[in-house]
Amino acid sequence: MEISKKVAILGSHAVGKTSLISRFVEQKFPEKYLTTIGLKVDKKTVKLDKDVVDLVIWDIAGQDEIASIPHYYLNGCSGYIFVVDLTRPSTYENIQSQLLMLRGILRDAEVVIAANKVDLIESEEEQQEILHNISITPDFCTSAKTGEHVDDIFHKLAEKMISVHESR
Repeated sequence: MEISKKVAILGSHAVGKTSLISRFVEQKFPEKYLTTIGLKVDKKTVKLDKDVVDLVIWDIAGQDEIASIPHYYLNGCSGYIFVVDLTRPSTYENIQSQLLMLRGILRDAEVVIAANKVDLIESEEEQQEILHNISITPDFCTSAKTGEHVDDIFHKLAEKMISVHESR
């Protein structure tokens, strides 16, 4: 079965949302940092066991306050990836309240949490210490630069959205 799903990539500014999308859609890492103004939309097809999911990916400009995201950007989202930057505690210190607010806006949407920039963490011990300080366990530690677990976050979200879709 072929299904189309709108997904949003959310998180603070400069956590790597656009870079994750570029790595997933184009298989490349943009070496030059460009701030997303407003939003950018990309599309990629994901093949699961028995389903094909066309992901319409909305790259929404980074907002430190979820409440400042125009809600009409989120209309129709079936899922979202919430991205934090492992090197910047300010991007995950309020993760519980941010996710709670998003749950109120996107009631039926599935979520995957990505702790990005794992390539900038020097050791496994340092990574574990940082993860211990995040109040919610991320689904994956990712690196847009190396590609580590980038495909996994999108595939996991697609699988979650499809399982909900099929159960209805």
